[in-house]
Amino acid sequence: MSILYKLFPRDVVRKILYKRVSDSAFKEYLKEKVPARRDEVINTEFIALDFETTGLDTALDSILSIGYTVIKNNRVILKESAYQIIRQDNNLQSSNVAIHQITDTQASQGVDLKQALDQLLLKMAGKVLLAHHADIELGFLNIACQKYYGYSLPVRVVDTLLLEKKRLQRRHAGFKSAQLRLFNIRMAYGLPRYKAHNALEDAVATAELFLLMLAKYCGQGKCRLKLFL
Repeated sequence: MSILYKLFPRDVVRKILYKRVSDSAFKEYLKEKVPARRDEVINTEFIALDFETTGLDTALDSILSIGYTVIKNNRVILKESAYQIIRQDNNLQSSNVAIHQITDTQASQGVDLKQALDQLLLKMAGKVLLAHHADIELGFLNIACQKYYGYSLPVRVVDTLLLEKKRLQRRHAGFKSAQLRLFNIRMAYGLPRYKAHNALEDAVATAELFLLMLAKYCGQGKCRLKLFL
C-alpha cells in the first residue's frame, strides 16, 4: 500500500482502490475526489477531527471517542458536528479517566468502532482532514481502516500544530514544545480558553484556530490548499 502512495498522487490511489474494494463505507468514501493541491482553500471543505485514545501506541491502544465538525466556505458548520464514545472491552486506566473524563460505564455503553468508522468515512468523503498533531488521528484512523477495509485512507491532511511550528521557524523564533499545544496556540492567537480533552470540543477548537490562521495569513482563503498541507 505504501508503494502506491509513493508512486501516485492521492486521487490516483483513490481510483485504484475503488476498483479493488468491496461495497462498504470505505468504497463510498473513495467515490469522492480527493481535493487537489491547487484547489483554493475557500472552495475546499474540511473535517476537523479529534480522537481521545486509551494511549498513544497505535499497536496497543484504541480509540476511545471521536469528535468532528465541518468547515465550508471558511465557516464552522456546527450542525454537521458529531461526538461518539467507542465501546471498550476492557476497563480504562484511572490515570486516563482523570484526563478525558470518560468512565468505564460510558465506555461499555459506547458504539462499535466499525459503526462509528463507517459514519465518519461517509462524512469525510471529498474533504481535507484537519487536526492538531494529526499524526495521532491519522495513525489510529489508518490502523482501523486497515483492520476493517484492508487499506489505509487516501486523504489530504492539514495539521495546525505543524502550521504554527513552521510559522515560528520562519521567524527564527525559539520555542518550547509546550507552545505548540492546542490551547497555548489558541491563547497566542487571542482565542478564548476551552475545556481540553473532549474530542468534539478539541475538534471545534482546532477548526476555530485554523480559520483564524487562514484569516491572518491568507486573507479570505484566496490561496491554494498546497500552502497548508
